[in-house]
Amino acid sequence: MFFVMPDLAVRLRDLRKSFGTVHAVAGVDLGVHDGEFFSMLGPSGSGKTTVLRMIAGFEQPTGGVIELAGRDVTRLAPFDRDVNTVFQDYALFPHMNVLQNVEYGLRVKRVPKARRRELASEALRSVRLEGFEARKPGQLSGGQRQRVALARALVNEPKVLLLDEPLGALDLKLREEMQVELKAIQRRVGITFLFVTHDQEEALTMSDRIAVFNQGRIEQVGTPAEVYERPATAFVAGFVGTSNRIGDVCVRPEKIHVATALDAGLGEGERHAVGTVAEVVYAGAVTRFVVDLEDGGRVVALQQNLQTSSMDVMSYRDARVRLSWHPDHEFRVAEAPEPASAP
Repeated sequence: MFFVMPDLAVRLRDLRKSFGTVHAVAGVDLGVHDGEFFSMLGPSGSGKTTVLRMIAGFEQPTGGVIELAGRDVTRLAPFDRDVNTVFQDYALFPHMNVLQNVEYGLRVKRVPKARRRELASEALRSVRLEGFEARKPGQLSGGQRQRVALARALVNEPKVLLLDEPLGALDLKLREEMQVELKAIQRRVGITFLFVTHDQEEALTMSDRIAVFNQGRIEQVGTPAEVYERPATAFVAGFVGTSNRIGDVCVRPEKIHVATALDAGLGEGERHAVGTVAEVVYAGAVTRFVVDLEDGGRVVALQQNLQTSSMDVMSYRDARVRLSWHPDHEFRVAEAPEPASAP
């Protein structure tokens, strides 16, 4: 039986980058499939942005290989790589209108005017900005400016679009709207998106797969469900959402049921623990309970506010409660290896 492996738009082999004695990237191996929305997730200083800049050609690796569509581009200049980058600040020209901004890269390439206009108009349609051609960046909302920056990058038809926290400057509501919009754009155009973010919810919402970075290394690569439901290391379990360690296993907060009736019946096979509610945080749709267990340790549980009000849930503070969960929702994690020294 033969298996057809998906084409790799990006392949990194033992990629390393040192800044003096600081080892920003300590041996990264990664394959990103053609047409995939792939996110590199991690805290500040984890190496994800440095990896993106090396793929773009803005930084030279200390060691390792970067391949784009099977071509070794490790030592090539940025303009010789079939990629475009969208930055957090969008980098639009304020004196140019929307159409001129989108056309700019094509003008540099000396694309004829009629063809340039055709391609730019098509790119603006792909991000749903037709009719905005004559406006200046200062006349646009943050989300509209972000889509102009996307159109300007897409108009060059790159093999890979690199996105360096492009939603970071937006307010929460607009950022959530643009998460959905950005994924929809990627599906329409079919280009590989390589997205850098430190926002766990953003990565889970948008990605086909995620690489979780920590201290210059990748700790796990997987689908959003795999990374969240079955984290490979303690770092991933703690960084991607909240994780409770109960004995030698971990359980996510939303999998834990909180009950004030300590003698209520349990479901078949369910595990349980008893504790006292130390804090109640009402967040509209959900309530977060912080519970000190009688056997030691502290657990966080989430409960949807389906039929309760803020006054109802606040009455739980200082109450003795029983926590229960199903063993199918338990997982074990391994400690990550110590980061290696750069060569």
